[in-house]
Amino acid sequence: MTRAQAPEPRQTLDPDRVAHWLARHPDFFVGREGLLQQLKVPHPEGRGAVSLLERLVHDLRERAETAEWRLEQLLDSARHNEGQYRRTRALVLALLEAEDGDALGQTLATQLAEQFQTGAVALWCPASLTDREPRPPQAPRQVLDDTAGQRLGALLEGRNSRCCRLSATDWKLLLPHAKAPSQAGSCVITRLTLGEPLGYLVLASHDTEHFRASLDTLFTEYLGEVVARLLVHHGRAGDASR
Repeated sequence: MTRAQAPEPRQTLDPDRVAHWLARHPDFFVGREGLLQQLKVPHPEGRGAVSLLERLVHDLRERAETAEWRLEQLLDSARHNEGQYRRTRALVLALLEAEDGDALGQTLATQLAEQFQTGAVALWCPASLTDREPRPPQAPRQVLDDTAGQRLGALLEGRNSRCCRLSATDWKLLLPHAKAPSQAGSCVITRLTLGEPLGYLVLASHDTEHFRASLDTLFTEYLGEVVARLLVHHGRAGDASR
């Protein structure tokens, strides 16, 4: 009797080598569409298996939904930026039409309230600047004294601009012309400089989260640069008219 030969051990392919080979031969399934229909892959939500075609349809649908969401985000950002540009343009053009420092401050407060829902504004200028004018400044402009200057400097903590909470006590000191909140509000402060210190610009809100510490201050810094130049312009015009 001859002894039956033992079956050869079953050989299995290394999955990584199969994947590598298929990646190098993307046309393997051309003419083998029936094989594609037989392949099963894990369900994306862990519920058994589905055909490869079903999985591809699911993945393509998810990609389309993700692309649509990203496009909507981009459109929302574009609409926001366009609105911000239009409001900023209207604000700057209105400031350019102000005839003097008082009109500048009042236009600033009105435009910020209408265009950006800013609750209160204060424009602190040193006496060396306001003394050039024929009458004391009118709100929201204020004459910068040592008390206000020291407190504004302390709130800035050595920075050129900063968003921070504003206590009711600080509100009464820094925005004396505006109604103070019962407890606290928030503000953004920026220095006004143009070769020399020209004071401070304060934008405030009764909402403690309106000017959060994490907010960017680029817009306020830009506005401060515009206001500083206009203050110098009006100061020179006042000197020339004497």
